[in-house]
Amino acid sequence: MSVSIDSRLTARFKIAIALTAVTLVAEVVGGLWTNSLALLSDAAHVFLDLFALVLSLAAVQLASLPTSERHTFGFHRSEVFASFINGLTVFLMGLGILYEAWGRFGEPQPVKSGPMLVIAVIGLVMNLLAAKTLHSHSHHDLNVRSAFLHVLGDAAASVGVIIGGIIMYYTGWFVLDALLSAAIGLLILTGAGRILRESVHILMEGSPRGLDIKQVAEVIRGVEGVRDLHHLNIWSVCSHITALSVHVEVEPGFEGQRSQLLHQLEHRLEHDFHITHTTIQLECSDCNGGPLIKPLQHQERQAACCGHER
Repeated sequence: MSVSIDSRLTARFKIAIALTAVTLVAEVVGGLWTNSLALLSDAAHVFLDLFALVLSLAAVQLASLPTSERHTFGFHRSEVFASFINGLTVFLMGLGILYEAWGRFGEPQPVKSGPMLVIAVIGLVMNLLAAKTLHSHSHHDLNVRSAFLHVLGDAAASVGVIIGGIIMYYTGWFVLDALLSAAIGLLILTGAGRILRESVHILMEGSPRGLDIKQVAEVIRGVEGVRDLHHLNIWSVCSHITALSVHVEVEPGFEGQRSQLLHQLEHRLEHDFHITHTTIQLECSDCNGGPLIKPLQHQERQAACCGHER
């Protein structure tokens, strides 16, 4: 079933994307014109934020795409692939910025600090407008809050470029341009590294960060009618959808209340841990249990109906 899209939220994302795109173009052109590596470095940081905004909008829209026989989870995981590619690309950009900054430490180059300052101010204004556009939805939507914080981070970087532009305008200390570039380059590497780490973790079917599996198990055991559980698996479909599968042993006397028990388990998992996609297998109390986390083994695939090896 498709999920309805909040048209107002989508419109706000598009406005924020347009403002950030204007900032990106202005800083790239301005950085080349003024010979400011700091502006070009900030443009790379803006690119990272622009991609984050596009990714957040895509996450909202991907939720509306229907599932199919070939894609039973829909297309949510495309967000993770895009994050990985973006993180890798921007990480390489950050290394390039640090390399160029290192060269300028030895041979500082003159910068048109006046125009640089004007362009940085324009970038800051655009960032603040984009942040204002997203602010009203950032309190109750984690996806929007992430994009909002990205924009605020770029606004902070723009403030640093503005301060550097003022100092260079009055002192002519152009080595500061290299210092600012190196600082923004490190900021980019940190952000890109975080994106790479999180996207690889999801692609490797890792348990969601910040989620304690033992705590989840205790909550399940705490539901009346549950004797124990085993074969618990928790993973992320994408950054905002967590899935769970588990075998739950039912206490004697609760066999006739399986529907109510299943409803309680689903409610607790969603309420306590925001786990919205669950597969819960209820078993009799005399069933053989197993380890909390079931080890997997590679097996050769068999033909669907004939039993022959492929």
